[in-house]
Formats: sequence, C-alpha cells, structure tokens
Amino acid sequence: MSHEQRTLLADTLQRLFADHAQPQSAVSEGWNTALWRQLDEMGLPLLMVAEAQEGYGGSWDDAFVVAQALGSHAVALPLAETVMARALAVRHGLPAGPGPLGLASAASGSLDRAGRFTGTLHGVPWGRHLEQVLAVIDQDGAHHLLMLPRAEATLREGHNPAGEPRDRLGFDGADARVVRCDAALGRELLYHGALWRVGQIAGALEALLARSVTHVRERVQFGKPIASFQAVQQQMAVFGAEVAAVGCAARAACRSATVGEARFEIAAAKLRANLAIDCANAVAHQVHGAIGFTREHDLRHFTQRLLAWRSEFGNDRHWSEALGQAVISRGVDTFWADLTARGDAAAMASAADEPAGAAVDTVVANPEKERAR
Repeated sequence: MSHEQRTLLADTLQRLFADHAQPQSAVSEGWNTALWRQLDEMGLPLLMVAEAQEGYGGSWDDAFVVAQALGSHAVALPLAETVMARALAVRHGLPAGPGPLGLASAASGSLDRAGRFTGTLHGVPWGRHLEQVLAVIDQDGAHHLLMLPRAEATLREGHNPAGEPRDRLGFDGADARVVRCDAALGRELLYHGALWRVGQIAGALEALLARSVTHVRERVQFGKPIASFQAVQQQMAVFGAEVAAVGCAARAACRSATVGEARFEIAAAKLRANLAIDCANAVAHQVHGAIGFTREHDLRHFTQRLLAWRSEFGNDRHWSEALGQAVISRGVDTFWADLTARGDAAAMASAADEPAGAAVDTVVANPEKERAR
C-alpha cells in the first residue's frame, strides 16, 4: 500500500472500532459477530496474502497500521492471528475455508501414515471460536505444517489475564491437511507473532497514555487539577517517553521486516515493548487511583491486555537471550557496525533503487563494506 492508502486504512479502522469495538472484556462480552463480519467483508484477514492470490498484498508497514488500531481500541477478536494464518496457508497451498483461522504456537503430538493427527495444541488464541487451526510439528526430524478442523477437537477452555480465550485443543486421530515445511517455520511464526504483538502493545500504550492525560487534567484535588502537581507531571513525562520509545521501535521493526530479514529488530522491539509495560501500567493506575482498579472502568481492558501480551510470543527472558546470542555470535567488536548498518538498510535500499532484500543481505553480510560505500 502507498502512504495515502495506509492513512485511509488507519482512519477507516479508527472509525469502525470506535463505533463497534468499545473496550471490552472477551469474557463478559463474548464474540463480536457484527464486527468480525465487517472486518471479513473488508477483506482484512487477507491483508498479507499476495494480490495474485486475491489478497491485499500488504507489507509489515500495513500490518502495523492494523495492529496499532487493534491495540488502541482493545479489540477482542483474533484478527492478527487470522491474518498470519491465512498468509501462511496460502503460501503453503493449504485451502482455508471462511471464518476465523488460528495458529497454535505450541503443539505436541504425532501423525500416522494416513495423515491423522493425535495430540494437543496448547494455549490457542480464541480456539473455541475458530473454524480451523494451523500448527507446526516435528516428527522424526521432519517438519510438517498441519491444518486441523476445530470441530474435531476436544476443548479445554482457558484465558489470559485479559480474559481472552487461550484454549487447549485435543485431537484423537483427526483428519489433517499436511504439507512438509522448512525447519525454520516455527521460529518464523514466533517472530511474526511477536511483531504483531509489538504493534498491538504500541497502540494500547498510546490509548492508555491518552486516557491518563485526560484524567489528570480533569481530576481535581485541593482545588486544582492533579496535572498541575510536579510529581504527577514527572510520572506522566516518563510514561510519555516510554510510549514514544515503543512506537519508534515498533515502526522500525515493521519497516525492517518490510524490506528484508528483521529478526534482530523484532527481538529488540518486543523486549523494549515488554519492558515499557511495567512503567506504563504502574503510572496509569497510580494517577487514576482506586477507580482504575474497578471492573466498571475501562482502564483494565488495556492494562490487563498489556500484561498478557508481555508473555505471549516470547517473554523478557526469551528476547534478552535472543539478542545476547545474536551479539555474541557476531562478536563484540562488530556490534556497533552491525547495529548502525541495519538501521540504515531500508534508507540505502530506497536511495539506490535496488531490491530491498539485496541491500539488507549486503549489510548483514558485510557491514563495514556497506558503511564505506
């Protein structure tokens, strides 16, 4: 999409979610059928499917617009998961029917010779509402991508801290559509899921900050708004800096993913977003006081989702170790050159009007040569 098209998409989603997706608890409100139908009619589940396959052909820059809108309105629907799953299914030639399609990031079990799957998919987002679910399994050293019908599963309901379904699906000899896949596919799904969550976290943090700013301006104590107190101003300044940092990290990671390989940027963005959640939640609840902890106030729809997303698709420890291993494998002496070269990869590719992937590969392989160019 062009910049103008992304702006139009962002405006459309903001209006749609403002009208039909008021901050809600997935447990108390249930499945938002009307909103899902509208998203489906817009074709958003096909956002990252190639145009040749009747999709939007969207990039990660486009995905960020969607993820940010989902987070800023606390949308209780598995749109992010369906977008990922549909793109994956089309890429591997798996026919996906209508309705929400899900991904299982943790699966255990085995296939028999007839292609029937017996095993368990753990913590499937919105599992009870899905039509089909995708999972990657490793069997005897070979990796397989499975498409399983949700109707054949036994369901054990579960929830994340925000009340969103995270269900266990058990299968016993279920008919599965199976294709061989690359060993790196599981890791790819983890990184892509993390990038979607970073976008959602960025949107939720912005909404949380906006609500907190409004509250401190309107809340009067000792005859004046609490926004005039220096201690509150200091807290809000730190809060704003954290939100800005996550937004920058999210956009940079999506831009890098659009032009090529971006594992380092995604790992850094997810860790940065995770670390910002502690500060943001603490300040938001402190300035709101006791009212922010009540079930009637919509603050919890953001803070609880942020707590849940912090551990989904990699927690703090996972991404800290991933970044540390990446730096160690290259050597300490190359860290600064690698870091600065990667950040400039997209700009150099555009300036030279060369294939983006080639520019990124050059930077990663030989950052010293690229810096000198």
